[in-house]
Amino acid sequence: MSATQPRRLIAHLDMDAFYASVELLRRPALRGLPVVVGGRRAAGAEGLDGPTQHWPRLRDYTGRGVVTTATYEARAMGVHSGMGLMKAAALAPHAVLLPADFDEYRRLSRAFKAAVAELAPVIEDRGIDEIYLDLTAAPGVRDSVGHDPLGGARALAQEIKNNVRRATGLTCSIGLAPNKLLAKICSDLDKPDGLTVVMDQDVPERIWPLPVRRIHGVGPKAAAHLERLGVHTVGELAARPLEELRREFGEAHGLWLHAAALGLDDRPVVTSSEPVSISRETTFERDLHPRQDREELGRVFTWLCQRVAEDLQRKGYVGRTIGIKLRFDDFRTVTRDHTAQQPTQDGTVIRAAAGQCLKRVLLSRRLRLLGVRVGGLQRLDRGAGGVVAVGAVAEGSPLHKPPQSGGGRRPPGVAVPDPRGHEAADQGLSRGPRRSASVDEWTLPLFDPPN
Repeated sequence: MSATQPRRLIAHLDMDAFYASVELLRRPALRGLPVVVGGRRAAGAEGLDGPTQHWPRLRDYTGRGVVTTATYEARAMGVHSGMGLMKAAALAPHAVLLPADFDEYRRLSRAFKAAVAELAPVIEDRGIDEIYLDLTAAPGVRDSVGHDPLGGARALAQEIKNNVRRATGLTCSIGLAPNKLLAKICSDLDKPDGLTVVMDQDVPERIWPLPVRRIHGVGPKAAAHLERLGVHTVGELAARPLEELRREFGEAHGLWLHAAALGLDDRPVVTSSEPVSISRETTFERDLHPRQDREELGRVFTWLCQRVAEDLQRKGYVGRTIGIKLRFDDFRTVTRDHTAQQPTQDGTVIRAAAGQCLKRVLLSRRLRLLGVRVGGLQRLDRGAGGVVAVGAVAEGSPLHKPPQSGGGRRPPGVAVPDPRGHEAADQGLSRGPRRSASVDEWTLPLFDPPN
C-alpha cells in the first residue's frame, strides 16, 4: 500500500476486450468460449441466427482478413489483435468467428465515456475503447479511508467502473498512478475487470520486473535494440547509464527511455485536440482488377467517400485537402492529394475530388487496399441561423461530378477496415508529389461505370 499521496492522480481506463465483449453482450451463449472478431461482415453474418453449433468457425475461414479482437479464451490459445485470420485458425480452429459491427462499438463507446464523465469530467479521449482521466481535483479523491491515504481515489475508481458497467453491461480495467505512463501500464496488469494502483514508491516492485515492451512507446525495433544490449526488463533499462542510452538511441529518445524506466512522465491530460485529418480505408478480401472489377471498385470508392463525409458532418468539420491511398498487389503504396477551392464536408464533392486524384495514378496492377482522406480541417462556423453553408462546386467544374449510388452500409466483398479508420484516425495519407499521368486505358476514371 502506498504511504503518501502524489501531486497528481491520473487514471487510464481500458475497456476489456471491447469488441469481443460487445458481441458476447449480444450473444450470451458464447460466454466462456473462444471467440474471434474479424473478417468480412457478409461472410461472418451467415448462420448467426441459428443454433450455436452452426455459427461460423475460424477453421472455415479463407481470405486474408485480420483479427480485430478476441476473447480471453481465444487469447489463451495465442490469438491476438492484428494477427491474420488464417494464422489464428491454425491456433484456434474451433473458435467462433464473428464479423465486426463498428456502428455498435461506437454506440457503446459513447455510452461508456458519458458514464465516466458523470463522475470524472477531465477526460483525454484516446480511441474507441480507452481514455485517460485526471482525478487530481475530483471531489473526495484526497480522502483517506482507514489507514489508506489513497482510499478515496480507489473508491472513485471503483465507482467509475460500476457506472460504466451499469451504462453498458461491460467491464473495464483502470490503472491509477501519478502519471499517464504508469497508469497505462497499470491498467493492463490485472485484466479483466481490474483496478491497479501504483505510486512512485511501488515502481521497483511492480514495474521493474516487467518486460521492457510493457512501456507504451517502446516498439519492436527499440525492444530488439535493447535486447542486443542485454536489456530485457524495465528494471534492467533503469539500471543503464543515461549516457549509454543517449549514445545508443540519440539525445531525445535516450533521455525518454531513461525517464520512462524510472516511471517519470509529466505529460498533461489533454481534454481537447483538433484532428489533422479524417479518413477511411479498406483492404479487399481479394485483389481487384481496375478494369474487370471496376463496378465493385466504384461502389467501394463511393462508399468510402460517403462515410468520410458522414464523419466530417458528425464531428463538425470541413476540409479542403482531399486525398486517396492505393496499395497494389505488390504492396507498393501510392497517395495523391487534391486541394479544393473551398472547404467541404459534402460526399459528392469529396467523391469528385478524389476521382481527380485517381486520374493521376497509373493503374497497371491489381489493388489490395483503397483509402480516402480529407485534411486541412476547419471547424464549421455557427451563426445565428445555424451552420454556415460551405461552398458548393459549380456545374461545369471538373469537380462537379455526382457519385455513383451506394448506401452507408458496407458493400459486399470488402474486408472490415481497421478500427482506427472508423475513429477518424489519420491513416498516413500524406501529400504525394503532383504529377500528370498520361491518359490511357489504365488511368481512371475506370472506377466509374461506362456511360
